[in-house]
Amino acid sequence: MASNSVTFDSLRREIRSGKLADVYLIHGEEGYFIDELLKEFVKVLPEADREFNTYTLYGPQTTPQQVIDACRSFPMMADKQVVILKEAQEMPANIISKLKPYLEQPSSTTLLVIAGRGAKVRSAEVSKAVKKGGGVVYEAEKLKPFAIPNLIQTIAKGAGLNIEQKSVTMLADYIGTDAARLYNEIEKLALILGEGMTITPEAIERNIGISKDYNNFELIDALSVKDSEKAFKTIRYFAINPKANPYVPTTSAIFTYFSNLLIAHFTKDKSSLMSVLGFRWPSQMKNIETGMRNYNAWQVIEIISAIREYDARSKGVGSRQNAYDLLNDLIYHILTAPGTLPV
Repeated sequence: MASNSVTFDSLRREIRSGKLADVYLIHGEEGYFIDELLKEFVKVLPEADREFNTYTLYGPQTTPQQVIDACRSFPMMADKQVVILKEAQEMPANIISKLKPYLEQPSSTTLLVIAGRGAKVRSAEVSKAVKKGGGVVYEAEKLKPFAIPNLIQTIAKGAGLNIEQKSVTMLADYIGTDAARLYNEIEKLALILGEGMTITPEAIERNIGISKDYNNFELIDALSVKDSEKAFKTIRYFAINPKANPYVPTTSAIFTYFSNLLIAHFTKDKSSLMSVLGFRWPSQMKNIETGMRNYNAWQVIEIISAIREYDARSKGVGSRQNAYDLLNDLIYHILTAPGTLPV
């Protein structure tokens, strides 16, 4: 399997199916994915075989030869044994590279898992040797904000659920790039709702605690139509419930919306806007089309400048005001931006 085709979900399915390679290198920055995969590898053997055929070694305390010796030994009254090398990212490149001969010709009676939690292993030779020996390499990268909506849909689908677009946005705004929370919250909803059901905003509000009426999705909706009453109500709700509504994701959501609006204004072929903005659903264009009618390009430029100024001031640069008071001022500025044409 090529490394660029390996995802956390595909690898987890592969492990659970029992279609296993002899060697796996799982490493990278996102510790949650590494932890969850290690749990799956531990469960590969029948429970009765695990005690005598599962070996956990730690990179800083283990020599490559000890790893190789463990892998070359035979399982005890079983067909397979599992050897897990944790903290491999702590091993110097010249040390861990000594595993190369084994990785290129691994034992068929041993499942070797090399795990680097929080960082990649330091030797590119190890990765190449794993692939050469028919093994699998998976890099657990930190989640990127732009990838979160698609990931939420993937997790929901994998859990046997459907999900509404507004629900995707609510979860993305509320949870962000916290992989553990994303998986845990959606898996919790799967248990509560049952297979085949749909994750609705009401289900999220009821079971996770995100308001279906006062959230970043609704704020952007209000700003797009210049509904000042709804916009200011939303900001007041955020100020009363700051723990559940941190201002940083709100700032990001507002900035993203108006950045997209600016791109839309200056895209000549308006029929290609969906593709240019990277949207997946036609319904995502609604706020953009409405915003283009309510904010001209010069207003949008002025608003983006105001958002940047707010971002700096909310971090204490030139201001000691409460971030939510500043956010209230920003919303007023957005709704009243004159957008005067340059002379």
